Amino acid sequence: MIGYITLGSNDLTAAAAFFDEIFGKLGAKRAYSLDNLIAYQTDPKAPMIVINTPFNKEPATHGNGSMVALAATSAEQVDELHALALSLGATDEGAPGYRGERFYGAYFRDLDGNKFGVFVYM
Repeated sequence: MIGYITLGSNDLTAAAAFFDEIFGKLGAKRAYSLDNLIAYQTDPKAPMIVINTPFNKEPATHGNGSMVALAATSAEQVDELHALALSLGATDEGAPGYRGERFYGAYFRDLDGNKFGVFVYM
């Protein structure tokens, strides 16, 4: 159902360094890059996450209530990705831990304020 998701950035160079690390830990690579965007994908048939400067040339802003959830393979990977994101300049939006009996997750905001969750069902 989802083909791709786009998230705006005001500094594509900084965003690229951030997401190369974060998405790389999840097995994603750059599918392609243009002057105004970088697309990441785990497989040629999988949905993409595209980081781009806004087409209208206005500043990128994050959506209130919007979030991209990244699927991890273990609680350890959730912990690792959350710590990595913070070490790369992200802000903490919720430390790793259980939310309910089986859902283990953590939350952060990237360098442009976009919210991400990392989770695994145990």
